[in-house]
Amino acid sequence: MNNKFRILVVEDDANICNFVKTILETNNYQVIDAASGGSGETMFLSHRPDLVILDLGLPDIDGIEFIRNIREKSETPIIVLSARTNESDKVEALDTGANDYVTKPFGTDELLARVRATLRDSRRNANGEKIGRSKFQTADMTIDYEYRRITVGDSEVKLTQIEYNIVELLSINAGRVLTYSEIIKKIWGYSDYGSIKKLQVNMANIRKKLGEKPGENQYISNELGVGYRMNDSEVIR
Repeated sequence: MNNKFRILVVEDDANICNFVKTILETNNYQVIDAASGGSGETMFLSHRPDLVILDLGLPDIDGIEFIRNIREKSETPIIVLSARTNESDKVEALDTGANDYVTKPFGTDELLARVRATLRDSRRNANGEKIGRSKFQTADMTIDYEYRRITVGDSEVKLTQIEYNIVELLSINAGRVLTYSEIIKKIWGYSDYGSIKKLQVNMANIRKKLGEKPGENQYISNELGVGYRMNDSEVIR
C-alpha cells in the first residue's frame, strides 16, 4: 500500500466520489476523499497526497479558493473535475494553479490518462530531470532536446526559434493543457494586446510545418478559448 500513489479526491457528490474512487482503486491507486474544501485541506495536510482531484462546486468554499490555498503550501498537482464548461472557469482554474481540467461527464480512460500524465510530469519535475539530455516522441514526431531538432518520420522539420520553443514547452508538459497566458509568459516573458493573436499565428505555422491538416490533433490539441496540449507520450532516455 505504501508504494502506491496516494490521490485525494475532493468531491461532495457521493455517487461521483465513489465512482472515481472505484476507478482509481481498481487501477492500483490509494485513494482518500473529502466532501468539502475545509476537510479536503485537512486531509491534504495530514496525508500529503501525490495528486488532488478536485470538484469546483464545493459546499463551503469555491474550488478556486481551494486551489489557491494549496498553492500557497505546495506544488502538488491538481486535476479539476467539474461540470463547469465555461472557458472562463477553465482558464481561471488553470491560471490559479490547476495542472489539468476535466469536464463532467468524463470517460474512464480519459480520466486515467490525465492522472498518469499529471503524475509523470510531477515526477519529472521532482526528480530534476535534465530534459535537454532526452528525446521526446509522440506518434511519428521526435524532439531531440539536446540538438533542438524535430523530425516527423524521417524528415527534419525546420522551425523558427520561437516556434521550436513553443513545441518544446508543450512537449515538456505533454498531456497537460497550458493556457494562452502561461505559454505567452514562458515564451515571450510579457503580454500585450496582440499576444494571443501572435501565439495563434505561430501555432498555425507549427501545425502546417508538422503536416497537420485543419481539425487534426495528431500532435497538438487546441482547447478552444483556453490553450494548447501536446499529446501524451514518454520521454526517451
